[in-house]
Amino acid sequence: HLSGPFCGMQLADMGADVIKIESPAGDSIRGAPPFVEGEGAPFMLWNRNKRGIVLDLKAADDLEIFWDLVDGADVVLENFRPGVLDKLGIGWKALHARNPRLILGSISGFGQTGPYAKRGGFDLVIQAMSGLMSITGFPANGPTRVGFAGADVMSGFTAAFGVASALYQRTHTGKGQLVDVAMIDAVTGFLAQQFTEHMMTGRVHEQAQNLSVTRKPTGNLFKTKDGWMVLAVMTDPQFQRLMKQLDCEAALSEPRFKDWAARIANNTALHEIVEGAMKQRTSAEWTEIFAKNDIPAGRVLSIPETVKLDHYGHRTIMQTIETEHGPIKVVGSGFRLEHDGGSVERPPATIGQHTDEVLREAGYSSAEIAEMRAAKAI
Repeated sequence: HLSGPFCGMQLADMGADVIKIESPAGDSIRGAPPFVEGEGAPFMLWNRNKRGIVLDLKAADDLEIFWDLVDGADVVLENFRPGVLDKLGIGWKALHARNPRLILGSISGFGQTGPYAKRGGFDLVIQAMSGLMSITGFPANGPTRVGFAGADVMSGFTAAFGVASALYQRTHTGKGQLVDVAMIDAVTGFLAQQFTEHMMTGRVHEQAQNLSVTRKPTGNLFKTKDGWMVLAVMTDPQFQRLMKQLDCEAALSEPRFKDWAARIANNTALHEIVEGAMKQRTSAEWTEIFAKNDIPAGRVLSIPETVKLDHYGHRTIMQTIETEHGPIKVVGSGFRLEHDGGSVERPPATIGQHTDEVLREAGYSSAEIAEMRAAKAI
């Protein structure tokens, strides 16, 4: 439900003309809360910058319209379980025969091939089976999912990169190709360090708690007088500066903290010393002190607090678009280009909003469109 739309959103933000095909019943995510005047906010986010049409791909007349769109398309994106497109008669072989330059981006739980190919792929299942949950959270609490649809988003982003790569390859070969994205593969790609370390050394990564991936004690979460902060102190010079600002310089001469091996071995004792000092000041005070002394640190902020950061006033990631419900703020692309970067310009479509417009561009006359509408083919 999310990885395919997220992929299309990424491409649309960068200027692709993305036509979202919905069934007559509409995308189920339209009904996902929270709502903005009856419209699901998740749908509004994932489907901005796209044009929307309604087709029943199980109806012969609508399939003909689909094929006409395929003739002029660069990419078809689909997020079905493997085999669904073939049952509809629009699988990869048929698409490639019709338009050899076409790229098909297919996102599924376990890919188009393999022993699990027919299984459904859902974010929480993939988070569990990919190992992501096994390294998240605290041992006392058991495996923990990440706090967002991580597998969906990683898969959608991976698919967008794969489609863009296939488009670039086509400029050299002139040929289209299938981009097969398994959600579990996409998440594995993001966990490359954990998987590679295990395969190379046999290391089994435990739940990370709030430690950095280096497991260094001063890459962790600490209480302050009024909240929480994280430190990302990873080098000896940084460690020296930290202990000085915490007024804990005496610890620098202790054998148990002489180097990183010793500090890791005495993690609990070092954490108590650092946190004991940090509890003496507020997070705001420590933020100012650490910034002045080049000590990597950050306050733990809620989403409402993060939105208010001055940072966003100087960047383009937070964007406003006009919709039928009035102006709404959305998150744009997570990167900037010097020339004509990603932007959010089109609000999410109402069901079938652009059907007539898209059909006219595909070569249908106004009379033909009116006839199909009268016959309830569209």
